[in-house]
Amino acid sequence: MKVLLIGSGGREHALAWKLAQSPKLTTLFAAPGNPGIAEHAELLPLNVEDHAAVLNFCRENAIDLVIVGPEGPLVAGLADVLRDAGVATFGPSAAAAQLEGSKGFTKDLCARYNIPTGAYRRFTSAEEAKAYASKQGAPIVIKADGLAAGKGVTVAMELDEALAAIDDCFSGAFGAAGAEVVVEAFLDGEEASFFCLSDGKTALPLATAQDHKRVGDGDTGPNTGGMGAYSPAPVMTPEMVERTMKEIIEPTIRGMAESGHPFTGVFFAGLMITAKGPELIEYNVRFGDPECQVLMMRLSSDLLPILHAAATGTLDQVSAEWNDDVALTVVMASKGYPAAFDKNTPIGALPDTAQDEKVFHAGTALKDGQLVATGGRVLNVTATGRTVAEAQARAYALVDRIDWPNGFCRRDIGWQAIKREQA
Repeated sequence: MKVLLIGSGGREHALAWKLAQSPKLTTLFAAPGNPGIAEHAELLPLNVEDHAAVLNFCRENAIDLVIVGPEGPLVAGLADVLRDAGVATFGPSAAAAQLEGSKGFTKDLCARYNIPTGAYRRFTSAEEAKAYASKQGAPIVIKADGLAAGKGVTVAMELDEALAAIDDCFSGAFGAAGAEVVVEAFLDGEEASFFCLSDGKTALPLATAQDHKRVGDGDTGPNTGGMGAYSPAPVMTPEMVERTMKEIIEPTIRGMAESGHPFTGVFFAGLMITAKGPELIEYNVRFGDPECQVLMMRLSSDLLPILHAAATGTLDQVSAEWNDDVALTVVMASKGYPAAFDKNTPIGALPDTAQDEKVFHAGTALKDGQLVATGGRVLNVTATGRTVAEAQARAYALVDRIDWPNGFCRRDIGWQAIKREQA
C-alpha cells in the first residue's frame, strides 16, 4: 500500500515510525516531514496548503491512503478535496473538523445531544463576555473559539485573570481564532484523554492517556501544546471508558451524522473526570501531540489497516490490540517556550535507543548536516515500563543523555499516576 502522511511534528514521526512496521506498506511519503520522519519515509517538497498539488501527487503516484496528521489542513478542507476525487483519506471533512475548529460549535452540539460538559455562553463582544464572567465568578474557563495551537484556553482561578484573557482574545492575541470567545464553567476533577476511531457509523475505542499542559513542574506556569504524556491513564477505569463511549462518543457520532457532517477519523476527547463521571472539555479531530507518541509505543496491532478501515467505512472489520506496559514521553522544548525562544540552536548526536525507547523529532531540521531545533517543542523522549514510575525513570535517563544546551523539560511527567501507584 502506498501512503502519503501529511505533517511535520512529533505526532507524525510517531505515526511514520509505526506505519513503517506494517507488512502491508510498500512506500511511505511524507510532506513536509522532518529529519526523524526521513528515517521511515521519502520526504516531499509539497505545499500541503495547495490542495490541488497534493491531489495531483496522489494521482500521479497512485496513493492508496492519505493520512492527515495536524488539524490545520483538516479544518482547511484537504480531506474533502481528496475524498471527492476518490482518494481514501484518514481525517474528517472541514464541516466535521469544526469539532476542533470551533469551540462554540462543539458546545452547541453537546447541548443538543445532552453530552455532559461544562455550562457555557458564546460571545463576540468583550464587554458582554466580561460582564458574564464577572457574574459567574472564578474559577472560570476562557476559550478562543478557533484554532490557537493549544494556547487559546485560560483556566482562570481569579476573576482578574479571566478578564485579562477575554481582552487578550478580542485584542488579536490569537488572530481570527479569538474573534469569538466561549466562557464556560470550571470543571473540578482529573483530566484524561480518550481516543476513538470513527468511520461515520462505527466506533473503535483505542486507548487513554494523560497530558501535562502547563510548562512548569507541579502543573505551574502558562499552558503549552503539551510538555509530556503517559498511557494508559489510571483514572480511565473500564467503567469510565464505557461511560465515555455511551455518554460522549456515541451521541457525538450520531449527532454529526444527523447534522449532515458524518465524522471519519479520530476523536481525541479531552475529558474531566468529575464526581459526576466523565465530562467533555473539548474535542480534537486528530491524534494528540504528545499523546500519539505514547499510543503508538503501546499499539501492538498493525496501524495501517486500522487507519485504512476508518477511511473506507470498514471499521467494523478490524480491531486494535494494546501492550499492557505503560509508555511515557517527555517533551524537550526550547528555552523560553511557550514565549519567545531562539531558533536553529544545535542539537548534539541523539542517544542510541532500545527497542522499547524512541526519541521522536517534533521541531527539528538539518542545517549543513547539523541537527538544529526549529520549534518550541523539539524532541519527544519516550520509553516504556511495567509501571509509570519505571517508564518515567527510563525516559528521563534518555533525556539526560541528550546534548542540547538550549533545551529544557519538566522533570515530573506522570506525577499523578506515580502518586497513585505509591498510595
